[in-house]
Amino acid sequence: MVIGYQRYIDLLGPLVAGKEIISSAMGGELGRAKAAIPLVKAGKTVAVVSSGDAGIYGCAGPAIETLRAEGELVPLEVIPGVTAASLAAAALGAPLMNDFAVISLSDLLTPWETIEKRLQAVAAADMVLVIYNPKSQGRDWQLGCAREILLQYRPASTPVGIVREVGRPEEKAWLTDLKHLGREEVDMLCTVIVGNTQSFVYNGFFVTKRGYSLT
Repeated sequence: MVIGYQRYIDLLGPLVAGKEIISSAMGGELGRAKAAIPLVKAGKTVAVVSSGDAGIYGCAGPAIETLRAEGELVPLEVIPGVTAASLAAAALGAPLMNDFAVISLSDLLTPWETIEKRLQAVAAADMVLVIYNPKSQGRDWQLGCAREILLQYRPASTPVGIVREVGRPEEKAWLTDLKHLGREEVDMLCTVIVGNTQSFVYNGFFVTKRGYSLT
């Protein structure tokens, strides 16, 4: 049996052919986790699916939190996947060769004040930044705010890579810089990688120095 957000189930295509499926809308993570518990207790093998890696902004956390809240001890295995940060980095070159952080700009579950503090800390630490959920129709100002915070610590020419529909047939990747971040078409299907002061672009590849001496 397969439980998940309808879009993610659709992406599985023939992998779920013939399987019993329970789908729901975006934002129903806890409901999906709760729905899985009685099915597992009844002896069924249930896969709760999400995109990328289930343990990174995915369904693994809500599933375990739900088990804890309800005092359930049913067996559970977290299957690793490939998160958007890794896929986007590969599409762009090698921007994650040194320390980096991943921050979601969605304030649905995390207060913006907390997100802003994290952005300040990452910017001050000169870490490469991977941005998830950069912009949506109802949330269109946070990316500009993140850019302004980063510009306090990094040159306007800092390379930025954007990958849309990462890992899917419609994948599209392009490069810009920190000054122009947000002027292009950016939406919830995009993953944004902002370089640090050691990042550069060479022959179309976005790279962050690891620290090797090449002289």
